Amino acid sequence: QVQLVESGGGLVQPGGSLRLSCAASGSIFTIKSMAWYRQAPGKERELVASITSDNSTNYVDSVKGRFTISRDNAKNTTYLHINSLKPEDTAVYYCNAEVSDYLVGRYLELWGQGTLVTVSS
Repeated sequence: QVQLVESGGGLVQPGGSLRLSCAASGSIFTIKSMAWYRQAPGKERELVASITSDNSTNYVDSVKGRFTISRDNAKNTTYLHINSLKPEDTAVYYCNAEVSDYLVGRYLELWGQGTLVTVSS
């Protein structure tokens, strides 16, 4: 069984920075894409950034130039570096990954439990 565990959220002042981490563990054969989503209070979950197995990245327009997604394949981990935080970045951030589980024998789409980022002075 494979699980994703996020960490790194917290309370940050406007203009501050954070690094979110998401580590996959368990019966992993390989990981295709990894991504970060967020869900602000009263809003739908939105895709923030994604990264493919060959490190091709994609960002939603509202975070371009401020957020950077990366991955460490040796550690089965993806990171989201967040700079110049704004109050509107306040949300629960979720990790998402397409993981080949060798016990199941196919790719699964998995979600982490979420980590809260609050931007406030």
